[in-house]
Amino acid sequence: MDDFSATGFQPVQLGILLGRAAALKDRLLDRHLTPLGITAGQLKVLRIIRHGENTAVALCRHLSIHSAAMTRMLDRIERKGLIVRLPDDQDQRKIRLALTIQGEAISSVLPTMEVAAMNEFTASLTSEELLLLESLLEKMLCAG
Repeated sequence: MDDFSATGFQPVQLGILLGRAAALKDRLLDRHLTPLGITAGQLKVLRIIRHGENTAVALCRHLSIHSAAMTRMLDRIERKGLIVRLPDDQDQRKIRLALTIQGEAISSVLPTMEVAAMNEFTASLTSEELLLLESLLEKMLCAG
């Protein structure tokens, strides 16, 4: 690991900025999703289920959420009529998650909402800055 003390780089400050950026992104997403009656967290769950990961365990792994918190979120999404819990055909002890017709309909418009929120989130960046940011984040995530 490099010693950044001579450069003035502050890893803690970077962590704070990344956390604040993630929180801002989710607040913007929440605002764009308000007409659909879902939150940014629920959007992430619906997206993952739509792409084939259909167990609570898989969702917890993808989102780094504790199982109790995931159960509460799934309960809320189910009450909204967006998902159903179904027994696994192979193992009755397992529960699979599936989007309802209403869940599919909402999921189909989510990409448009996400793009609008991300455009607002990155509006202060030039095209070059946006490409650089994306490149740097991908580099960091691949190294982890």
